[in-house]
Parts: sequence; structure tokens; C-alpha cells
Amino acid sequence: MKKKKKLHTKFIFITGGVLSSLGKGLAAASIGALLEARGLRVTFQKLDPYINVDPGTMNPFQHGEVYVTDDGAETDLDLGHYERFTSAVMSSINNYTSGKIYYSVITKERKGVYLGGTVQIIPHVTDEIKSAILQLASREVDVAIIEVGGTVGDIESLPFLEAIRQLGYDLGKENALYIHLTYVPYIKTAGELKTKPTQHSVKELRAIGIQPDILLCRTDRFLPPDIKRKIALFCNVEEDAVITAKDVDCIYEIPLIFHQEGLDEKIVEKLNIWTREPDLTPWHNLVKTFKNPKDEVTIAIVGKYVNLKDSYKSLNEALVHGGLANNLKVNLKFVSSDELTPENIEETLKGVDGILVPGGFGIRGIEGKILAIEYARKNKIPFFGICLGMQLAVIEFARNVLGWKEANSTEFDPKTPYPVIYLMKEWFDYRTGKIERRDEGCDLGGTMRLGAYPCRLIKNSRAYEAYNQDEIFERHRHRYEFNNAFREDLVRAGLKIVGTSPDGELVEIIEIEDHPWFVGVQFHPEFKSKPLNPHPLFVKFIEASYERKKAR
Repeated sequence: MKKKKKLHTKFIFITGGVLSSLGKGLAAASIGALLEARGLRVTFQKLDPYINVDPGTMNPFQHGEVYVTDDGAETDLDLGHYERFTSAVMSSINNYTSGKIYYSVITKERKGVYLGGTVQIIPHVTDEIKSAILQLASREVDVAIIEVGGTVGDIESLPFLEAIRQLGYDLGKENALYIHLTYVPYIKTAGELKTKPTQHSVKELRAIGIQPDILLCRTDRFLPPDIKRKIALFCNVEEDAVITAKDVDCIYEIPLIFHQEGLDEKIVEKLNIWTREPDLTPWHNLVKTFKNPKDEVTIAIVGKYVNLKDSYKSLNEALVHGGLANNLKVNLKFVSSDELTPENIEETLKGVDGILVPGGFGIRGIEGKILAIEYARKNKIPFFGICLGMQLAVIEFARNVLGWKEANSTEFDPKTPYPVIYLMKEWFDYRTGKIERRDEGCDLGGTMRLGAYPCRLIKNSRAYEAYNQDEIFERHRHRYEFNNAFREDLVRAGLKIVGTSPDGELVEIIEIEDHPWFVGVQFHPEFKSKPLNPHPLFVKFIEASYERKKAR
């Protein structure tokens, strides 16, 4: 008889059925929050079925935002949920795609690791997946929460489902728990909740050898006892293991709903873990603040991916966090930079209290973003430029304050006579202690400055006022940099450089004098904002926006 693995870490596997976008990532993050509230230490992993090695080169309209970790991994946006809801810190081992798994298997085959054997999905690919999952186990982690992307029945996700099926047997019943997220629609014309989609989804899962222990039923209302009994009967689960995953206005209410439904109690019972009673006071206070704001502000997000809000997921949440810190509701007004013109800008941005230009790539919509930045600068509207938003603020300043009308980034105009933003060929990486170089012929993913880098702040600046410390570490995802050849002229004209790399070479934060709040940052502060610990720059931006609203 095969001996079960002895591990300190227990595993929760989360799958989804019926349809996509049910919220597996938020469910996983909320479970993590509940277990942390009970004193357990958690980590996460997202297993994505697509063949891309990582989402770094994927279109935001298809995939949503690319979330970046401290170690520079470009990952799925669900890792942002994991970090926002818990204290867990994500890295490259917390996100695996089919492409990453297959790439590893093929590389091993080419090196002869399999000793000339026929390489197959089972056992080679599934063993690679299992190894990726098991590397999360450690004495520092009590529970690892593994989310399998896609829906049951997708051909791409079958190797992942087979791998977690095998792990359930390998680890033993009290060390592996299966949670399945499904859908229970309310049919208005019939006046009924329908359980058939859930029954079919569980049937599909059981057909590949996985019996779910707990069902999370996404619906617009709390499930009545008779519906829970019916689902339990047909899906072969205990009645108290049928949990309502109710729609909410505030996503930070999800842990409270799950706790009310008894989910965390059921999990610790099934995994046979002793824990303290959960302390959910911070989450209760947070939701209370969200539902009872003292006032509201309107922030315009001027970008080119505004038709898919998931493209700016972390950004949207960071603005909400900034509002919560100020006891304000934040209304987000998404403005397509493609459609912004000198003729319609006044009407389009009328009534906004702050303007934010986020990161992005490519030339489309650039001139509209520059127009919005000029509008914010001239009309003294609080402005926050992030990554590309900062670069465009430099370009706008060079064009309209210094009069360099052809100023640009070499990303958009390689022949500009004023390349105030350019592709830096090399820089000193304080993490590795080495000179890092960009080569023209390398992969797109290999030309970026990725992950957490140090930044030194100068006093008497908006940035220092927000952080109240001399050195910070923030996450980056960009190719182009501020060009120091034009630094002296820009500074003399009133552009303040208030944050740089420790050697002073890389410009990280710019501000403009004689303005209520005009800040541009080369990094992505939204990746480090949490509802219970809002990022200081977003807190100050929302505060400044509210001050403007009150002054009008």
C-alpha cells in the first residue's frame, strides 16, 4: 500500500463549473482571509490552463491586468486578490500556466532527464504539476489554497484536474480538501432557483474522479434550506457543506458572508485543524465604512482599456482603498483616451475631482492621455500618473511648458529631437548587485524592469508626505525610462524629481510645483495596496481630490 506523504501543510483545491467569471479568485482570497482570522498561515497558487508561459504578452482586453510580484513575476490578476485579502506574499511559484508546465517538461526531455522514455501527459505532465503544487509546503504554511483556472469540462484544464485528483490520494483525506464553485440561477419568470446547472457541474467533476467536499453556490440570494437539501442530495455532499456565495456590492463582505454560512468552520473540521475563533472585526469595520461614507468623490481614469474593468483591477481597488481611508465613496469615471479631443475634453472631464492616467503600452490613445494631463495641470485638478502616466506627464511638461513641441518617448517616435523618455540600455540592479542590460533582439518579456526596486525620497515633497520615510520599495513593469540628458532643463522649468534609485540615476517620482497635488510615479503602487492597509499615495490622492471638491 502506498504510504501517504507526511506534510505540515494542508491543501485546499478550488475548482469552478457551469461558466467562467464566477469569482474563484475572490472565493479563494476570502477563504484565506477567514483562515488567517483564525490564526492560520496561508499561501496560494493559481493554475492557469492557457498555453502562454505567463500573461506578460497577453492583451488586457482578453486577460485583464497583469499582476506583478516583488520578485518580478508577471502573473494572473487573481494573485492580486490573494495579496489584498491576506498577508501572504506572492512570487513566481504562486502562478503556473500550462505553457510553463509544458515548457519545463519539454526542456527536461531535451536534456535526457526522462532517460529516453516516452513523455506523456500522465505521468510526466501531471507529476510536473504536482511538484509545482507541493513546493508550497513548508513549516511556515498551515494551508495552501490552490485555484484551478477555467471550468470543469475544458480540455485545457484536464491535466491540472488529474494532478489534484492524484494529490488527494497521495496526501490523504485530512490533508486535501476539494471546494467546487458553481452557479445557482434564479429564473425570474418561473420564480425559482434552479439547481440543475450545479448538478451537471458536479457530475462532470465526479466523472474525472473528484468528489467535492464543499460546494460554493454563486447566486443572487441566500439559498433556502430546501434548496440546500436538494443540492446536497444530488451532489453527494453534506447539507452544511452547501454554502451560499451570494452577490455583494462590496467584495470585502465576502469573507463575512462565508463565515455567516459556516464555511471556515466546515473547512477546519474537514481538515482536522485546531484554530482559535476568528476575529473578523477589521472586516466588519471595513464594510461598515464602505456602506456609510461621509461623502463621495469622482475620479476620471483616462486609459485605453476602459471597456474591460479587469484591465485595471488592482488600480480600481486601490482607489477604493484610498476612499475607505478617507471615509469616502469613490466613483470611477472611465474615459477612453482614444476619444478625448481638445473639443470634447471640457465636457468629458466636467465635474471630476481628480484625474488618473494609468500604465499601458503602445501608441494608441497617447495624445488623449497627454490632453488629460495638460487639462489637470492647467486647471489645478489633482493628478496621479502611474508608469506610462508619469512618462506622459514628463512629455506634456516638455511640450507645453518648455515649448519642445516634438518632445516624445522613443517608444512612440524613435526620431524625436527631444526623447525625454527613452529605452535605457543598462542600469544597476540593487537586488542582484549587477548591471542589467536590455538587448534589442531579446524576448518582449526580457526587456522590462520588473518587480520591486528601491526608491529614495527627498523631503518637502508630496511623496515624502505620503510615505513619511526616506526609502521605499515599489513594483515596476516598464521598458522606458526618464532621459537624464534633459533632466536639468526640465527641473529648471519647475518639474521636481522627488524620488530616484539610490544612485540617483533612475527617476522614479516627479511632481510639479504650484499645484494642489500633481504626482507621477514610474512604478505601480496599486500592487501594494490592501483594504486594511491602503497605499499612502492613493490615500493622499483621494484626500486632495476631496479637498478640491469642497473648495469648488
